[in-house]
Amino acid sequence: MNRRKSSANGFTLVELLVVIAIIGILVGLLLPAVQAAREAARRMSCSNNFKQLGLALQNYHSTYKQNPINAGGTGLGVGKGGWWEGCTTTNHEELSVLVGLTPFMEQQGLWQQISNGGVATVASPTGPAPTPSGAWSPMGPNPRADRGDMSDQFIPWSTEIPMLRCPSDPGVGRPGRGRTNYAACLGDSFNQIWDNGPKEGNLAPAPDDWRPSVFAGTDRGYFSKRKVTKFRDILDGLSNTIAMAEIVSDLGDRDKRSAISVENGAWLVETNPMLCVDGNQIDPEEPQFWCDGGANCTNPPQISSNANHSRGMNWAWAAFPCTSVNTIRPPNSETCMNGWFDNVGSLPASSRHQGGAHILMGDGAVIFMTDSVEAGDQHAHVIAHDNRPGKKSPYGLWGSLGSRNGKETIEAQLNQ
Repeated sequence: MNRRKSSANGFTLVELLVVIAIIGILVGLLLPAVQAAREAARRMSCSNNFKQLGLALQNYHSTYKQNPINAGGTGLGVGKGGWWEGCTTTNHEELSVLVGLTPFMEQQGLWQQISNGGVATVASPTGPAPTPSGAWSPMGPNPRADRGDMSDQFIPWSTEIPMLRCPSDPGVGRPGRGRTNYAACLGDSFNQIWDNGPKEGNLAPAPDDWRPSVFAGTDRGYFSKRKVTKFRDILDGLSNTIAMAEIVSDLGDRDKRSAISVENGAWLVETNPMLCVDGNQIDPEEPQFWCDGGANCTNPPQISSNANHSRGMNWAWAAFPCTSVNTIRPPNSETCMNGWFDNVGSLPASSRHQGGAHILMGDGAVIFMTDSVEAGDQHAHVIAHDNRPGKKSPYGLWGSLGSRNGKETIEAQLNQ
């Protein structure tokens, strides 16, 4: 009888290894594509948030016939000598643009808490508030949270609003008091007295002296400080002027965009916006970060990082680092300030997206502006009261988009 040889069907070890290798290669090719698709979705969501903010700005102006005030609110508390002091009874005119926009971006409940005060605190829903009366005053306390006065117990100031967060930014929670990735544009200029605005340190109207004229010479943005702006003030046109820009929030990693080089000297950064770069403060081996004891660079005088007052860490506070940008240095450049964190300096737009950041134009259009935007002479002295007031921006297209009345002609098609 003839018997057939039985043969087992299956993969050999070599064939199995080849198949596994092919699957590994395909997965390796697929994962970056998946990650890129996810970032594209996050970037789209980030842009949509900005569009909603643009609509809120338009509705605010339609209602009140002006823009929300940057650094507005109630005056000094009893016994306080300057806006920089902590206070639980008034907010020292330190409220950001974003506070006034809350009822126009579907945050009516939060606006009610802000405008009515109440007794609830972060620690206790039944209070009492850490004030002499046991209740918060309408419009809340000073939102700065670095004075140890427990003003951060005011619930709205510690509330993180989803619409103010870009999904690409992983920063969350403390030491932030309620982070934001969107900031008001103050134009293409600044000077040392911008921390006060056109007022005195005690928030009294400035007398007819040097302060109003110095401030006016550099007041060139869509938003000002402690001063009302309206659509009529945007002489370059709403579609040609940046109203707000994207920023990153601080992750505590000495990133040059979010950790801030401070104490660089009064009047110096506006004289040379490249001061921190020329001072070799950026690590050449890791150019995304500040020098940290490296042999080939110089440590910044001081770094304001991983704190409630660093970049994007307090949506309610009008402090320059938290909720403001200017259009001097291109997007994703270093943050470099004259004095302390509540002073002034060069604070560019920034983002966690690749190659640029979103900007919101005055007409509500959202544009992705690349890091390589034409930015003129980066060593040029900012325009000031004694330095070509009213002239075109020295910072090219980028500076021109920041100025509200520089009389520049914008020829680039920004929304293509």
